[in-house]
Amino acid sequence: MALTLAMLGDSIAYGQGASRPADTIGARLVADLAAAGIAAELRVLARPRARSADLAAQVDRALAGGADIAVIIVGANDLTGFVPPQVAAAQLGAALATLRAAGTRTVVVPAPDLSAVPWVPAQLRSLVRAGCAVLQQAQLQAARTAGARVAEVGGAAHRFATDTSLFSADRLHPSSAGYAVIAGQLRPAVEAAAAEALGSAA
Repeated sequence: MALTLAMLGDSIAYGQGASRPADTIGARLVADLAAAGIAAELRVLARPRARSADLAAQVDRALAGGADIAVIIVGANDLTGFVPPQVAAAQLGAALATLRAAGTRTVVVPAPDLSAVPWVPAQLRSLVRAGCAVLQQAQLQAARTAGARVAEVGGAAHRFATDTSLFSADRLHPSSAGYAVIAGQLRPAVEAAAAEALGSAA
């Protein structure tokens, strides 16, 4: 049985900045699952510039395509668009509730720490970091309430803050090397979700 893995959210879930399609998070996760003996097909429904408000339409498409697992990476555009954290988190929670009701396993990646982005002035980084943390905590609460898995990506955030090679030429999106780091952080949660999906189908 081949599982369907859907990538939902924004440009990071989409893979903007990667040199090749094979370097994106979704493609790397499917390859990791294959290495673990789990066949999976990838559907990328994420779109650049998407906010949490756009998740509802992406969820509809994911469910229409029979998604077994949904990985959601969202929040950066909510932050840059000054969407109130509780509003963005509520929209994420609604998307997760719809997926859960349909039996889709979900993995949430909290909003990135934008203070690591190279073009953020040093004097503003603590303020940006604090703003990101507020949304991250609201997202974590929404994910826990919905029973979603949360990918631990704290190690990746530290690496991005200290290694500019992990950013693509636009100095905003990850490079292929950056996507490798993020995918590595997501792998345990996605493999656990896949094992659960296969167990329920047995």
